[in-house]
Amino acid sequence: MDTIPAVLRDAAERYADRPAYVEDGQVLTFAGLLDRVQRTASAYRAAGVGAGDRVVVWAPNSTACAVAILAVSWAGATLVPANTRYLGAEVAAIAERVDAALVVVEDGFLGRSQVAELRAEGVARPVAVLAEVTAEDLPAGEPFADQPGPDDVADILFTSGTTGRPKGAMSAHRQTVGVARAWGELGGVTAEDRYLVVNPFFHSFGYKVGIVTGLTTGATLYPLATFDLERTMALIETERISVLPGAPAIYQSLLTAPGREQRDLSSLRLAVTGAAVVPVVLIERMREDLGIDQVVTAFGMTEAVVVTMARDGDDAELVATTCGRAIPGMETRIGEGGELLVRGDFVTLGYLDDPDATAAAIDADGWLHTGDVGVLDDAGNLRITDRLKDMYISGGFNVYPAEVEQALLRLDGVDDVAVVGVPDERMGEVGKAYVVGAASAEDVLAFARTRLANFKVPRFVEHLDALPRNLSGKVLKTELRK
Repeated sequence: MDTIPAVLRDAAERYADRPAYVEDGQVLTFAGLLDRVQRTASAYRAAGVGAGDRVVVWAPNSTACAVAILAVSWAGATLVPANTRYLGAEVAAIAERVDAALVVVEDGFLGRSQVAELRAEGVARPVAVLAEVTAEDLPAGEPFADQPGPDDVADILFTSGTTGRPKGAMSAHRQTVGVARAWGELGGVTAEDRYLVVNPFFHSFGYKVGIVTGLTTGATLYPLATFDLERTMALIETERISVLPGAPAIYQSLLTAPGREQRDLSSLRLAVTGAAVVPVVLIERMREDLGIDQVVTAFGMTEAVVVTMARDGDDAELVATTCGRAIPGMETRIGEGGELLVRGDFVTLGYLDDPDATAAAIDADGWLHTGDVGVLDDAGNLRITDRLKDMYISGGFNVYPAEVEQALLRLDGVDDVAVVGVPDERMGEVGKAYVVGAASAEDVLAFARTRLANFKVPRFVEHLDALPRNLSGKVLKTELRK
């Protein structure tokens, strides 16, 4: 069972009548999930999708989105998820890059017309609306003889590099299934768990350790399209949610929520967080005030999904100050300059159509050079101390300053710009743009909102006469961060 279709078939047999997804009171059993996935895959095939093709899915968390994602694999194709906050231009670029056979969208999300945005960008390839390709009355079709094997590429998740050019990290089916299974086992997730998925399905945290972990464990998933504090608390209380992974901002919001004391959140037993520096007091309050027995932190990246993870029983300080130990199948070591190196079963196969970037990231011995500086204690617990790369994390999303800087440099009145992450109590980090030129802060932010997803838009703008640079001309971002 090293492919997504095989795991889905097994889950449908083992947990047939148990709920796989619950959304707005609607329950879809595991057997029903398999049926809908098969019908949706038939719709993909009818739309011209063949084995080995790539399908972009641009949609928020929902049962229909999960069906769409799983149907890509069932149809023998490769999944390419797109960030729901992206603008049409960003998704159009991805679709072009992968030569997508089909783009599946949730039209109307956040009051936008995703289809119109894609057409405005001149996307000529087929675009399908999610509701139309995941409908229950679609014909079932014939079983496909050309379903993928364990070594076939299951998904391509795009991440920008420090050059600003998007890179597509490829994972085989055995890797996507393996990391989902490992995460579930470490968290002790079972078919008795009710798993609230706030992490977006377009991200490895929501897709691989959300959707796929649901299949490997039999847990019931409750997808949330956007994080809404009242709705989240209501779901925890009424549905007796037991598993809630997410960025630190989610738990901070719960802890400070008005009326939380009147809510019964005692069903929560497992919380997995990371993606930002986690204060020790937050871990303590998650255990004491929210009553979550198992609070762990983890380290991962698009190129390896989950690398290290704390374990049940680790004390609050260890959980807050480290990212835990390497998970089964993975190993870590510290290389030259203190850089964290990672090797193992779940390291990406490489970057799509980019052998140079692949060779630069993964050395001849199979070690992935993460670009993060860290230390390992005697027990192998990882502590990230700095970043070789300039990437920062805002609300759980990776932001690459080079991409933001390239966008801002297109604005008249911006002669030079550098973007860094600065601490933010709720989001972990937010962007600050240091601008040289006559453009006002208001103009810079307004321009950014028309070119970039909202989490990439800087929160602050400061004007400088000149950016600090070294003798070779490189911007001294350490000086800006001070």
